[in-house]
Amino acid sequence: MSPAAASPDDRIRSYEDFARVHAYLLAASGIPTSLHQRLYRKLADEVFDGGEAFSVEPCEGGRQRRLVLGAERTLGRESDVFLVDHAWSFRLSDALNQLREVPGLAERMAALMCVDLDRRTELEEADEQDNGNGGSLENALEVVEKERTRIQEKGSDFAPWLELEELGIDDDMLIALDLSSKFPNMVALNLWGNKLQDPEKIMKGIGECRRLKALWLNENPALKKGVDKVILDGLPELEVYNSHFTRKAGEWALGFCGDIIGADNPCSSAESIPLENIVTLDLSDRCIHKLPEVFSPRKLSSLSSLNIRGNPLDQMSSDDLLKLISGFTQLQELEVDIPGPLGNSAISILECVPNLSLLNGINVSSIIESGKHIIDSALKPRLPEWSPEESLAERVIGAMWLYLMTYRLADEEKIDETPVWYVMDELGSAMRHSDDANFRIAPFLFMPDVTQFCGLFMMFILEKSALEFRKYKEQLQSSSICPSRKVTPVTKSIRPSDGHALRVFTDIPQVEEFLTRPEFVLTSDPKEADIIWVSMQVDSELKNALGLTDQQYTNQFPFEACLVMKHHLAETIHKAWGSPEWLQPTYNLETHLSPLIGDYCVRKRDGMDNLWIMKPWNMARTIDTTVTGDLSAIIRLMETGPKICQKYIESPALFQGRKFDLRYIVFVRSICPLEIFLSDVFWVRLANNQYTLEKTSFFEYETHFTVMNYIGRMNHMNTPEFVKEFEKEHQVKWLEIHGHIRDMIRRVFESATAVHPEMQNPFSRAIYGVDVMLDNKFDPKILEVTYCPDCTRACKYDTQALVGSQGVIRGSEFFNTVFGCLFLGELKDVSPLRHHL
Repeated sequence: MSPAAASPDDRIRSYEDFARVHAYLLAASGIPTSLHQRLYRKLADEVFDGGEAFSVEPCEGGRQRRLVLGAERTLGRESDVFLVDHAWSFRLSDALNQLREVPGLAERMAALMCVDLDRRTELEEADEQDNGNGGSLENALEVVEKERTRIQEKGSDFAPWLELEELGIDDDMLIALDLSSKFPNMVALNLWGNKLQDPEKIMKGIGECRRLKALWLNENPALKKGVDKVILDGLPELEVYNSHFTRKAGEWALGFCGDIIGADNPCSSAESIPLENIVTLDLSDRCIHKLPEVFSPRKLSSLSSLNIRGNPLDQMSSDDLLKLISGFTQLQELEVDIPGPLGNSAISILECVPNLSLLNGINVSSIIESGKHIIDSALKPRLPEWSPEESLAERVIGAMWLYLMTYRLADEEKIDETPVWYVMDELGSAMRHSDDANFRIAPFLFMPDVTQFCGLFMMFILEKSALEFRKYKEQLQSSSICPSRKVTPVTKSIRPSDGHALRVFTDIPQVEEFLTRPEFVLTSDPKEADIIWVSMQVDSELKNALGLTDQQYTNQFPFEACLVMKHHLAETIHKAWGSPEWLQPTYNLETHLSPLIGDYCVRKRDGMDNLWIMKPWNMARTIDTTVTGDLSAIIRLMETGPKICQKYIESPALFQGRKFDLRYIVFVRSICPLEIFLSDVFWVRLANNQYTLEKTSFFEYETHFTVMNYIGRMNHMNTPEFVKEFEKEHQVKWLEIHGHIRDMIRRVFESATAVHPEMQNPFSRAIYGVDVMLDNKFDPKILEVTYCPDCTRACKYDTQALVGSQGVIRGSEFFNTVFGCLFLGELKDVSPLRHHL
């Protein structure tokens, strides 16, 4: 029964139940108490009436949408509440398949995310063609004749300015227009958004317009066919091309950007351009490498506001540029990238240009008082990017990070390991962030009968940007505290002199089954055990609960989180070695998001590979791990829990076309001094699919990940067979590669010795899994270090050692070897990792 159909008493009772069940959610959402009953009625009756109050309109050139209040509607403060539905909910691994398989989903999401603009344009053009309204020579000729008439009215000295954008003009039509003969003195020509393709035909159509100062060919197919060089070589007086300054840019280009030149005042002669009248000059995003010589305080004597954002200005030194700008004594407002061509410090800029009142839209006095060196008030909105060749599903995958929200399901016992992502409906997705907000947006989970729920959520993530990469990189390069001297290990066998067996308490099935040596005996009472070998963390709470003492040996070291938690591992290596080649660039997103963004932007600017892998701090089996090259995705994925972002090994060594990594087992007797051993056998883990960097493959677990023993499709390969085939495929010697891997693993543990000597405990012995990947030069890269590694394969398969005795090592003897090495001082089937010189 809905509230509308219920009696007043029933409605009160239902609302009271709603308020009681949802009390915490109501409080957390911040929804005013006065709106709780209204919220309940809309939820219970599924009233989605936002469309009656709001409308959605395009913005940012159609690449985003925004929500606006209807002209006939007024809303008082806290007067109403509106619901937003979930248009699409999914697990990340299912996203691409759902877009491909669910009818209409890709189309709806593409329209919602504004990544179907070209498809819409094509449909509109097809409709126009069907209706006889497509691009035609007649339409273009009509515009040309109007301009000729205007020239005649203005006089023969008036320079033509021709606007022919989005008229469907192709190469032959352009030639037929005969613009060179009709407008030999033409100063500006706009051909934006037409169908021009052939550079030679374009020059045939406009090449005789030798006085042309500005030309726009944006969004024409010819741009992909080398038309730029043809245009710039063939039109010697061109100053503005596709909105960018050319090397010829001078008085005309500055006058155009200063709004004293336009269609009504084209000014074909430099002598007639009154630069001294320019008060505001917007040179942003003009691809300027060097400011024109006429850009001077003498020529621009009235200049009060200047914007030079988005230009490389790399052919001028910061000192020369600051000196030039400081000469503009009337300049009050300056917009510039910081860090950028004027340097890295807002304070330094203000010292050189003391007359400024606003820098990047911020009052100068407040900048000086706060001491801020990096300021930016004009962050550009992140807009989705796509290429025409991509399918709608692929475009949505790239754009969705600007729209996604997330949550995890949980009960009293456990939290869901993989988050749920979702996109709000058309109304909710059009809500934009504002620093001067007039709406409160809140998440809410509605449970109408306490056993089910629907999700409602709206928010907009703030843009965060900083460029601290350079400083962070310099800091890493200056770090190195690793020890340089060798200390002799001192551990010995701990077997009692009377020869009685060591008692072992364990919760690990493989130890219970395969530890069969007479020197050890299992016990079910942890208090009487000499050795505690368990999968759980042995902390003070557990010790108190089980009655353990500090004189019992345990299979973990204090503070071993510096190795086994991914963010601490990277931090430990950075402190010890700086930025070694065997550790991919790694950022803790909780503390180093800004340097990561800087690294990403530098790579993008320089055309470098820019693929990253997101890993939770402390989850195994690649849970919640994602490969992406999308900065928005990186930022949004932080919402599912703390992570590191690590540079993806885009060019790994492959085995028969597939990715692989290697699992090594390290035996640790002591941290200070360091005494570690490497098992004489290792294991290869193979991906199931052929490796590819196609964007659509990043969601394919079996292409980019190698841990298959938890999804039921593991193809075990014996190590000697792998090595033999690998050497044959790549013409390499495995023992040389193995030597580099040994050195790297030693360095990893030396990092812990140097940075965290407090790890040392004479009653600690442990084994760690070390995962290694090779790049295409066969250099090793550390992936992670794992506490109490899964040793199922080590115990299950017999294999031949490639080092040491090179004999057959039986899997059933694995834990006999482990305990013999760690507690009896034996070296059977292990190799010491000697001090790195």
